[in-house]
Amino acid sequence: MPIPITARGAVKLKEELQRLKSVDRPMIIQAIKEAREKGDLSENAEYDAARERQGFIEGRIQELEGKTSALQVIDPTTVDSGGRIVFGATVGLEDLTAGERVKYQIVGDDEADIKAGLISVSSPIARALIGKLEGDLVEVAAPGGRREYEVLEVRYV
Repeated sequence: MPIPITARGAVKLKEELQRLKSVDRPMIIQAIKEAREKGDLSENAEYDAARERQGFIEGRIQELEGKTSALQVIDPTTVDSGGRIVFGATVGLEDLTAGERVKYQIVGDDEADIKAGLISVSSPIARALIGKLEGDLVEVAAPGGRREYEVLEVRYV
């Protein structure tokens, strides 16, 4: 099943995979080697910590290799959605509940960062926004309760 992601998100995942393979993996192998040289492994906290870290790194490498082979990179500037909100759209909203204006880009799960204005396509707000147009009112059942938004702007950048 394809995993939707922006070009920026795909680059970040591939950079993380490259770093894990070329920097983190060799460092942890060296740390394990050094910990082994210190003697008795049964009471060697450094060795245990290094092996635990190695397990995390190898697991993350496998996860990223699986994901990168299934990525479907979507360029929002080439999407013809007739003004509707779709994956990759940047949306200006007015939170009618709080009276605040917010701006979000709808991105893949792996690149979501609410502080940077990047919301996951599978989040409640993104699911409620998909298919809407400028001027539409949207009601979102969020973890903090129901919120109502007005779509002020839809851009594909």
